[in-house]
Amino acid sequence: MTTPGIPEDHQQGNSRSTFRRIVEFQGVRNLSLKQYRSHVQSLYDGPAGAMLSFCSFLSLHEPLVGHLLKSGRFDVSQHRRILDVGSGAGQILGHLLQTTHPDTQLVAFDLSHQMLRRARTRLNSKRPRFFAGDLMHLPFADNSFDCVTCGWVLEHLPDPVPGLQEIGRVLRPGGRALILATEDTFSGVLCSRTWKCRTYNRTELENACARAGLPWKEQLWFTRVHKFFRLGGILVEARKPVSTGAEPEATPDSAGDKLAAAGSR
Repeated sequence: MTTPGIPEDHQQGNSRSTFRRIVEFQGVRNLSLKQYRSHVQSLYDGPAGAMLSFCSFLSLHEPLVGHLLKSGRFDVSQHRRILDVGSGAGQILGHLLQTTHPDTQLVAFDLSHQMLRRARTRLNSKRPRFFAGDLMHLPFADNSFDCVTCGWVLEHLPDPVPGLQEIGRVLRPGGRALILATEDTFSGVLCSRTWKCRTYNRTELENACARAGLPWKEQLWFTRVHKFFRLGGILVEARKPVSTGAEPEATPDSAGDKLAAAGSR
């Protein structure tokens, strides 16, 4: 039922916002950034983090991301330096190992040291380098990477813009970012209760990316079914614009020197 004189999409948006305020986990907004970061780190260091890879498989997120990469709908085969932000148990990183050139430099980054240890054990590969730290303070030089993958990480930021700006800083001009985020649908809001995070609507996240200098190039969907029923959350390809005054891209040697200086975990 709609209210006369008020557009239906506006009424639906208001209903969704009300539901989001009531049901969604609010700790990300109500706690201080330091308190919330500690809360998230404890969550993923603990038993919930140990179940992450199983939950990702059960929800089909991990195999669907693999299909997205292997099908070439987000083609990573051309890139030689890729940063995986929020690597978790290696859900995206494992597929990057399979779909990139053997000489491609893969860097895994996560807030949780324990999750990185789990990813290292699970993947059993010497290719990735593992770094622990804060997304809002990435320990890498400007223009260090051709591509950044960021899967289900921005939900843990009260304001996504600083984290997105850091992703843009370490991307070379023209570099690509694959961003996956939990949408403010019914299933997404319930997910926020489980993983103690927030959700986004598409307009909100698109505007945040634009403010951070990472405009959306294309919205992606796992399958046609996901697109038809608006399932699977927000998947987008964003690109760092090429400007005439852009700083020179980091060379492989300079990027490698910076990684060595930062020190892997």
